[in-house]
Amino acid sequence: MAIDFLYPEYEVVRNPDRCIACRVCERQCANEVHRFDEERGRMIADESKCVNCHRCVSLCPTRALKIVKSDHTFRENANWTGQTIAEVYRQASSGGVLLSSMGNPKPYPVYWDKMLINASQVTNPSIDPLREPMETKVFLGKKPQLERDQAGNIRTDNLPPQLELEVPVMFSAMSYGSISYNAHESLARAATALGTYYNTGEGGLHEDFYPYGPHTIVQVASGRFGVYKDYLEAGAAIEIKMGQGAKPGIGGHLPGAKIVGDISKTRMIPEGTDAISPAPHHDIYSIEDLRQLVYSLKEATDYRKPVIVKIAAVHNVAAIASGVARSGADIIAIDGFRGGTGAAPTRIRDNVGIPIELALASVDERLRQEKIRDNVSIVVGGSIRSSADVVKAIALGADAVYIATSALLALGCHLCRSCQAGRCNWGIATQRPELVKRLNPDIGCQRLINLVSAWNHEIKEMMGGMGINSIEALRGNRLMLRGVGLTDRELAILGIKHAGE
Repeated sequence: MAIDFLYPEYEVVRNPDRCIACRVCERQCANEVHRFDEERGRMIADESKCVNCHRCVSLCPTRALKIVKSDHTFRENANWTGQTIAEVYRQASSGGVLLSSMGNPKPYPVYWDKMLINASQVTNPSIDPLREPMETKVFLGKKPQLERDQAGNIRTDNLPPQLELEVPVMFSAMSYGSISYNAHESLARAATALGTYYNTGEGGLHEDFYPYGPHTIVQVASGRFGVYKDYLEAGAAIEIKMGQGAKPGIGGHLPGAKIVGDISKTRMIPEGTDAISPAPHHDIYSIEDLRQLVYSLKEATDYRKPVIVKIAAVHNVAAIASGVARSGADIIAIDGFRGGTGAAPTRIRDNVGIPIELALASVDERLRQEKIRDNVSIVVGGSIRSSADVVKAIALGADAVYIATSALLALGCHLCRSCQAGRCNWGIATQRPELVKRLNPDIGCQRLINLVSAWNHEIKEMMGGMGINSIEALRGNRLMLRGVGLTDRELAILGIKHAGE
């Protein structure tokens, strides 16, 4: 009915002088936007189906296509925006919860962009990373006090299990099912080549990827999908997912339509069954309960693997992290509110949680004040977009970072934010075989290696400019940061001075 009509958000502009009706756009669009009109002898488009994924634009041999934002608008109203009105119409029509993907798009402050990095000049000379050694290797895990044997040598037999990273960047949790087999293969192979780790997410580990176990973090979420002894033994570390930045306090849901074939086998649930992760772990309602699971997992793997606890960045995150640090966890992963996901309730994604920058600074400071900072390592994620974000995160107190959206962009994602539909035209967030094959794991792996290698080079350049030659000297070194355009309260939480001070 007319009341439900919403003008398409995007328009397909086709240059008739360039279009040769080769129908590549029609064959390539999983959303069926394009089709050839036999009667008129030309290509036409149904813009109501367009998600602006750029597949047709990228592959058009004559550059006859472009996608533009529609200029159709509701009557101007600063309070009731066109998006707000459209969302009310959709819910009034369907009675359903709005779903969105790929992180919070709202114009909240991005604190990475309001921090600048210090540089050395005359009295503290910079370091040339091309001619002098720069150490970007990181060890994640508990850091106990050094002990020496009777001969005076440092003991290493009492060192808790550690994750060794050649570069302080890991690939964050993305489950098999939410992303494709080829995407997982690309991540696994790249992590192995780079000397870092990728995270299975809560979907279990496909049997083909067990050989990449030494560079795999296996996740235990509330649904416990695919979790059994061999799975725990396969990974280099185990992550307990308590929260997720894109949807704090909310569980997961992979529709039954995606639970097919190897996904069903890997998750150990029947085909066609919705994979619903409860909001809480039904055996964890306190730090004491969390401690029991931490030590159960350690016991199951003979205390050979570090245990990570992943929490969302929320308002009392410092107190939560303090408890997690006392639970026996070796690493705390904190996920900020800009973190991406395949599907989240729109209202949760856009209104719940806090920026990762503020969460990280408050957690690092709290653990230092309580003198337990060395009991755990800190890994942060939630929109780490560049090597500069990595450097700023480490200077604020992180040991390493997780990236996910950046990695997907390297694989070809165009951030059309329609992952929940399962029709990813780039073969990433889909299980349709004809779409999955569009992502070549050989190319995907190399692009990920290129991205992280480039970041690593830039990290060394920035460290050298600061006169620092190791990541360890950068960690928590907030003197290397200055704020711009921040309030006194924001500066105090971040623990940095304003530019010019």
